[in-house]
Amino acid sequence: MGKSLTQADFFWVDELAKQEKEAAYERLKGGKVELRRVNPQEAGGSRTIPGGMIHDWQGMVFIPGVKLNEALGLLQDYDHHATYYAPDVERAKIEAHDGDHFRVFMRFRRKKIVTVVLDTEQDITYYRDSPTRAHSRSSAIRIAEVENAGTAQEKEKAPGEDNGFMWRLETWWRLEERDGGVYVQNEAVSLTRDIPAVLAWLIGPYVTSIPKESVEFTLEATRRGVLGRKGR
Repeated sequence: MGKSLTQADFFWVDELAKQEKEAAYERLKGGKVELRRVNPQEAGGSRTIPGGMIHDWQGMVFIPGVKLNEALGLLQDYDHHATYYAPDVERAKIEAHDGDHFRVFMRFRRKKIVTVVLDTEQDITYYRDSPTRAHSRSSAIRIAEVENAGTAQEKEKAPGEDNGFMWRLETWWRLEERDGGVYVQNEAVSLTRDIPAVLAWLIGPYVTSIPKESVEFTLEATRRGVLGRKGR
């Protein structure tokens, strides 16, 4: 699966102090989702974008009683992501697949005061780091806001004419099989339009809370989906 990650701190919770780390793993094994927002200093720079806002969230979940390949099997089953990750993912389809590389179409539907529908093209590569570890990176190489989605008047807005709900999206997964299951980490970094004061009441809740909620939902849906597939 290509290049591997060899660092000791494979997950973000591994960077915590000993007691905090042990407590986080206990919560994970108890079914909790661990989340944190990565600030610009941790990410290695100021990361300021004129007219834009960067959102960087990491989360982890533990899936008991499963193997690494079972978790990877769900993540790579993109043709059924609209089932596993509904209602956030409305449509998904593999457009090209060559070994560990995928090109995938995904339509996201997200509602927070306003409903936003986004068509995306994702370029995804998986890497096997060891028999028990794997990671992947996904880059949204195209993002288009959809107007009048699901109607005869449906159309994609041209760049510059959209509302800036999402301009860029990078996603990383890390997985490790141990402790009788698989730990799964998801990190999503998105770029949205900065919030003009006149629109803060309308789009503020969307651009500030959706990134966190999306990572949490995605991890919970992944655990639910992997366990569901195993139980079939």
